[in-house]
Amino acid sequence: MRLVEEVRRVRIDRALCSLSAADTRSTGVLKMGEISTAGMVTSYAGTGRNVSPLPRPFPPRSDGVPRGKTGEVIALVSPFAYWLLVLVGLAVCAAGSVAARLWPGEWTLNVARLVGLVLALDAFSYTVGLLVAGAWSTRTSLPLPLCDFAVLVAAAACFSRLPLLVELTYFWGVAGTLQGVLTPDLSVGFPHLVFWQYVVGHLAIVFAALFLVVGLRLAPRRRAVPRVFAITLVYTAMVGLVDGVSGANYMFLRRPPGEWTLLRLLGPWPWYLLGAAGVALLLLTVLDAPFWPARRRDAACKVDQAAAPPSVTHSPGGAP
Repeated sequence: MRLVEEVRRVRIDRALCSLSAADTRSTGVLKMGEISTAGMVTSYAGTGRNVSPLPRPFPPRSDGVPRGKTGEVIALVSPFAYWLLVLVGLAVCAAGSVAARLWPGEWTLNVARLVGLVLALDAFSYTVGLLVAGAWSTRTSLPLPLCDFAVLVAAAACFSRLPLLVELTYFWGVAGTLQGVLTPDLSVGFPHLVFWQYVVGHLAIVFAALFLVVGLRLAPRRRAVPRVFAITLVYTAMVGLVDGVSGANYMFLRRPPGEWTLLRLLGPWPWYLLGAAGVALLLLTVLDAPFWPARRRDAACKVDQAAAPPSVTHSPGGAP
């Protein structure tokens, strides 16, 4: 009964907010504890993608319970539509990566460029949507959360295929963005524009990461983990500087999120920052492990070639 009343109330709220009528026909409810995520243990929550360009926030609950508490309903969404798109997207990602690895050719480069274009359009459309709705703000709308920035990095990697950009796309995309796919942080439902931006953006990053590394065989180089980890720390410090100057809270560096996220498992602020760094380093190491055998074989081949005696060639006349 409570669920029915909650659904009716949210539908009324969305009508007042002038949302699409299709949003009000969503079929399920997500709760805070079910949808929060952290991209490389921080995510879009409270900083960008989960903030839809609405004319105003939902009004407070009639029973006096504040919004954003763990387990409280915050949005009417369509779990079936979301997970169906995710399964289709992951299937396409797996099939495309395997096909590119088995049947290389010019078509694989065209696919990479297409994915890069999709990522660029996703980032552009999101910014334009906020500007049109009058909801753009330097404190919430800059592409500074790691998943938002990963969209731009992945797009550049798809076009250039530079080793460093590919490494960042692979590690950030799989370690961070894939968490956003499996534990979505959405406040709007199908077929809202922000719903599509979230789904397409996240899945395209994961597709780019696996397609470049598995399909195009652009494997991470030696010492990729310390290199990517150092870049991540430097980038986090730069975001922290922006937070300090603007009063924003990108990547939850200044204070914890108001809703439940995976950061809650790492302790209170600021200790969860150290915990997140440790988890990130562990994830990077795990993702790099599959490439260790190939690197050892390559190193052994180089040692054997260096130890082999130089070959002696003879002239046609028989003289050395």
